[in-house]
Order: sequence, then structure tokens, then C-alpha cells
Amino acid sequence: MNPIFSFLVISFLFINNTHSLKVHRPKPNNSNAQITVMGFVYCDICSNNSFSRHSYFLPGAEVKVDCKIRAISPRIREQISFTVNRTTNRYGIYKLEIPSVEGIACAEAAIASSCQASLMWSSSTSCNVPAYRTTTNQIAIKSRKPNLCIYSLNALTFRPSKRDITLCGN
Repeated sequence: MNPIFSFLVISFLFINNTHSLKVHRPKPNNSNAQITVMGFVYCDICSNNSFSRHSYFLPGAEVKVDCKIRAISPRIREQISFTVNRTTNRYGIYKLEIPSVEGIACAEAAIASSCQASLMWSSSTSCNVPAYRTTTNQIAIKSRKPNLCIYSLNALTFRPSKRDITLCGN
């Protein structure tokens, strides 16, 4: 899938999702970063390794997210590693929010951190063959909020067990 398309889709869905929330969070400490890791899962109906007009986002798919985040500052040199499972929402987006990480500034976090997402299982019985199982490529999105880091991971995909030639051709 085209990385620019992935970026645009995730940015659009993230912005729409964020504006619909009515929760007010306390402001984080300016010296600590708030980190969001997100991506999406879709069904590649035609098995052509791209989001086509027959593809659709998969709600309820399970994804495992592994991250290593390094704190680099004059006082702190630590690495935080964690693994979590996330389920995609109705738009096929999974998201992990880490509210505050001491000693991490977004500019440094973008360089020293890495996350990977892996498919666990599909919520669709008609689209449950893993295609793109794991992603490590990420786009760091700059936010207007200070110390907000957003990592957008490339899309993960499932395929049907048989290609529908009436929809997709030979």
C-alpha cells in the first residue's frame, strides 16, 4: 500500500476520531511526551496488495503491538519495552495511547523509538487469511501540541481464502 495513502487515511480517521471524543484530559507536563501508536487493518478482497474499491476496513480484528521507547536525556538513559494487544474499532483502527513518559521529548522519541504491529486474528470469517502480518515501517506525525508524538504504522491486511473473480477479475 502506498505510504502516503496510509498516512492520509490514518490522519483523517485519527482527526475525526479525536474530535468526536468529549473526554477532557489533564494537560501533560511539558517535559514529558504523550505517545500515540496507531494503524489500521483492512480486508484486501482482490488480494492485490492495495486498498481497492472492494476492500473494507476490519472492525474487531486483534493486533499485537510491540514497542521499545528510549528515554534520552542528560539524567535518564532507559528503555521501556512493552507488548499489548489492541482490537480495531469500527473504522478498522487500533490505537495505543501512552499518557506520559518521563525523560522523552518527541523529537528524540521519533529517532530512538520503534514499534511493530502483528496480526493476531480477524473478526471476519470471510476474510481471515493474513496477508501483511507484521509492520515496522512508521510515519511520525508532527502535532501542533507540544510533546505529542504520533506513530502511524503501515496497514495490516487479511484476505479471503478464495479470490472472488466476479468482483476482481482473473
